[in-house]
Amino acid sequence: MSRPLTVTAARHFVNETPALQVLALVGLFAGAALTISGFLTKPSLYSTLVLASFLGLAAAGQTLVILIGGIDLSVPSLISAANLIIVLLSGKGWNFGLVILLVLAMCAVIGGLNGYLVHRLGTSPLIVTLATGAMTAGVALGLSNSGFVQGDVPGWLSRFSSPIGRTFGVGVPPVVVLWVVVALALGTVLRSTATGCRLYATGANERAAELAGVSTSRIRIGAFALSGLSAGLVGLLLTGFIGSAQVGIGDQYLFLSLTAVVVGGTSLVGARGDYWRTVLGALILTLITTLLIGHGAGYSSQEMLFGALILFFVGLYGRDRRVRDRV
Repeated sequence: MSRPLTVTAARHFVNETPALQVLALVGLFAGAALTISGFLTKPSLYSTLVLASFLGLAAAGQTLVILIGGIDLSVPSLISAANLIIVLLSGKGWNFGLVILLVLAMCAVIGGLNGYLVHRLGTSPLIVTLATGAMTAGVALGLSNSGFVQGDVPGWLSRFSSPIGRTFGVGVPPVVVLWVVVALALGTVLRSTATGCRLYATGANERAAELAGVSTSRIRIGAFALSGLSAGLVGLLLTGFIGSAQVGIGDQYLFLSLTAVVVGGTSLVGARGDYWRTVLGALILTLITTLLIGHGAGYSSQEMLFGALILFFVGLYGRDRRVRDRV
């Protein structure tokens, strides 16, 4: 009896705390510091944090969608579309502030439409978001002449997304500060507000949540809308980071955003996890990428390792059934 009890206690500890992720993060950081020359310099550390910020922000909305038992495959398409349209409209002389508002609103509306269709039609979010993502990517490519667009990116946006940017005169990249603010705000909302409770209730058992007076349609639409908004924001930030339009710039964030959520310890069955865990997942993946690139590993090695991580963490966190399947 002692062994099963010990195993159960250990599994409960791993499920309820991010201890495994913290240990992995410390180990990876130590490994990078010891084996990669110059890793501990300020430019290198800031570059790592900026890349982690892009991933963490892309995974913010994905976390909300997964917490309600869904998935958003339109994230990479919205990132790429935002990048293309921002450069396209700025190249036509549009006011850049108006361009930002228009693109972010577009991405939020597409995300909200995903949530509405999933709720209204009862269709798998995988199918709906894959379809809307493909249509969005097609429209963006058509408007931008297959991605061949030119436009000026404001200097302030480049500085905002740059590892050498400064925040109110302090030598900390503004995009990193933005990520910290988003992490604190979103983590607090999920854990300490009625809205967060409704979201977890929807992910645990949508029917029971409706009977308890929760507007699950609003929760679902809101979660997907925020996922679209976060994808559009990342597209904007990447535009400043690279300084131009680049076809398929968001493609990598489909796999990475999902992996960050899963590695952080948020369950794919919904209602278990939070965004602060995703923050750890984003940092872990960025350090893994840094280590692999620093030691000469190619893109294929990264893909194989990330796939193995998904299998491991899904096995660790995704084996419990949904609440509605246990009652």
